[in-house]
Amino acid sequence: MNARISSVRPHQRHVHVLKLERWRVWAIVTLLMALFGVLLARGLYLQAFNESFLQSQGDARYTRTLKLEANRGMITDRNGDPLAISTPVQSIWCSPRGMTLLPPGQKRDDDWEPANEKDPVPVSRAEVASLGKALGMTPTDIIGRITASTKKGPNGEDIRPDFVWLKRGMAPADAKSVLALNVPGVYAQTEYRRYYPAGEVMAHIIGFTNIDGKGQEGFELTRDGMLAGKPGSRTVIRDRRGYIVEDISTIVPPRDGETLTLSIDKRIQYLAYRELKAAVEANKAVGGGIVVLDAHTGEVLALANAPSYNPNSRARIDPAARRNRALTDIYEPGSVMKPITISAVMDSGKITPSSRVDTFNGTMSIGPATIHDTHHGGVLSIAQVIQQSSNVGAARISLMMPREYMWNAYHNAGFGEVPHSGFPGEAGGILRNWKNWRPIEQATMAFGNGISVSLMQMARAYQMFADGGQIHPITFTKLVAPMPGKQVITPQSAQAMRDMMESVVQPGGTGVAARVVGYRVAGKTGTSHKLENGQYVNKYVASFIGMAPASDPRLIIAVMIDDPQGGKHFGGSVAGPVFSNVMAGSLRLLGVPPDAPTDNILLPAPDESDARE
Repeated sequence: MNARISSVRPHQRHVHVLKLERWRVWAIVTLLMALFGVLLARGLYLQAFNESFLQSQGDARYTRTLKLEANRGMITDRNGDPLAISTPVQSIWCSPRGMTLLPPGQKRDDDWEPANEKDPVPVSRAEVASLGKALGMTPTDIIGRITASTKKGPNGEDIRPDFVWLKRGMAPADAKSVLALNVPGVYAQTEYRRYYPAGEVMAHIIGFTNIDGKGQEGFELTRDGMLAGKPGSRTVIRDRRGYIVEDISTIVPPRDGETLTLSIDKRIQYLAYRELKAAVEANKAVGGGIVVLDAHTGEVLALANAPSYNPNSRARIDPAARRNRALTDIYEPGSVMKPITISAVMDSGKITPSSRVDTFNGTMSIGPATIHDTHHGGVLSIAQVIQQSSNVGAARISLMMPREYMWNAYHNAGFGEVPHSGFPGEAGGILRNWKNWRPIEQATMAFGNGISVSLMQMARAYQMFADGGQIHPITFTKLVAPMPGKQVITPQSAQAMRDMMESVVQPGGTGVAARVVGYRVAGKTGTSHKLENGQYVNKYVASFIGMAPASDPRLIIAVMIDDPQGGKHFGGSVAGPVFSNVMAGSLRLLGVPPDAPTDNILLPAPDESDARE
């Protein structure tokens, strides 16, 4: 054995040692290369395939995309007077992530420096108290805003947001005094606040926006996309304390909203609201509505409701006051339906203005039901049926025609479907299928019972008498030229009915209080019982709808007073004076020349109009 070992030469043993050492070297080199390859692959993966993740993580810590608010478009009346404008305001916000509250009594050292960039800035309770005083808030409110949004992370750590509103919509001067306190982590941002110069007068037309500038009611809601515009953006890098260090992308400027020009005439709107509000208060009514239309274009020149609300004070708006009664409420119209019924039958050739109808001394029975007149007229001409507002006469005239014919007449007048004015929530009313009509229902619909409408629908229907039998689409937008109308009755029938409605405001008619000095007026009164829980109750809706000048109508005005309780409830005495005052003022504002002597007013005897309706 020894001989065999001794037979191995020394240089051969050295070679074996070198081979062993080389193997170790190559193993280590290979391992290092493998590790380097792993790192290289990982880097390649992160840079090439997972770049978005790294970018998002970096952006979350340093970059912010700031929203640049667009200026909401202005709303104006037909003459360019502003009805809704946006004014710049300052909103105060803070960054809870960049601040930490010190214990009571402890102050921040004057030479305080952060250990690293992520350290929040200490804020003393005295600074919080000063901030609260400037904002009109208590220190507890401020602390609550800062801490309420804190969440727990996956490891139990507190995660604070970067952005919390403290107070929005401050006047620039007030916001400047807040920033002058130099409270760490507190900043201001420019926003826009909506302001409505006309206040409650235009509330039901314009509506209002919420604190974020989104439309909530009226045309602020329906035209929100047009008015809002498109916000811009600015991407920046912010430091630990929230200060902007650098813009890292091109600023995208905001696109301001467009201006919306309505058909409303602010002067007529003020007049209409004033007179309606006064009438509702004087008659102790639940509410009321008024609509003023251009007789030849269908443009809405005024629409008002009472009660109303101030859209500049959003915090305390009574939901009942937000009801747009003229468009969204439906009611049984009463006798203002008679001209539509009679003109439809007259259009068929069955009757003429001089035809006679027996009203049976004001009483007519159909089955177990009985129709009454408040005035026993006997045999009346068609013109007298309108002038004296005979229910029996209107019912007998309607029953001359088939049910389907009368249904088509009402439907062509716009009942049973929404007016399509572009306003939110407008009502279509109720017009039941003619196949389900009984004779008593056809008879009562002739004088406005058993059918439900909105005030806007009634105003729209009366266009047929003002514009040669045509009805134009209703619009709240100022028109360059009238839209085509739909012919619903012949021009001859329209003229004949307008002549008959002039007698309503003459001595012996039910609407004497609706006369206007210097102008011929054609119109109709209406008084209907209210329907509650399927039963008629001793509550009323008083209305008057008319047009002037009757020789060539320029305006149509519809007035409705809901449940007057001041001692009068007839349309002639409650709604008629509102019509008269608004029509007189509006015609003068528009410069419409008179078509009657200026002494054409004959005062009625006390309650003369009431006695006949």
